Amino acid sequence: MSSENKLKETISVLNSLIETSKDGQKGFSKAAGHAHAPELRTLLESYAADCEKSAAELQACVISLGGTPENSGTAVGALHRGWLNLKASVSSDDDLMLLEECERGEDHAKAEYIKAMQAPMSGEVRSLLQRQCDGAKVHHDRIRDLRNQHREAETI
Repeated sequence: MSSENKLKETISVLNSLIETSKDGQKGFSKAAGHAHAPELRTLLESYAADCEKSAAELQACVISLGGTPENSGTAVGALHRGWLNLKASVSSDDDLMLLEECERGEDHAKAEYIKAMQAPMSGEVRSLLQRQCDGAKVHHDRIRDLRNQHREAETI
């Protein structure tokens, strides 16, 4: 693969991750707006800010590579947020539902980062993606643990 093609592929991968990060930002913000527990709302708002920061870092990287960065999320992400709204409006336990949906979103983000890491790219870009992938894993695991705690509390 020529260096020009590698560069184009790297920019494409980064732009895909920008969309994923924007989806995460919007999804966490939407979930925070529906959260009942103040601690959960605060956590989700901080995760939305983390996703916004990740998107900005990826956009700066695309620009530094000479590309044009994406600036919005995906249609699938918008659909997911619409589903989140519908479920929140009919669910008797909104916080558990929000945690389940947030975990599902982070499952997607983790998978996208893992897939992206397979593409050829410079060490600097790979380092950025690894750091962001690690962050998505931390978010996922914290959301999963909160979901499990919430489920356990229901059975007591």
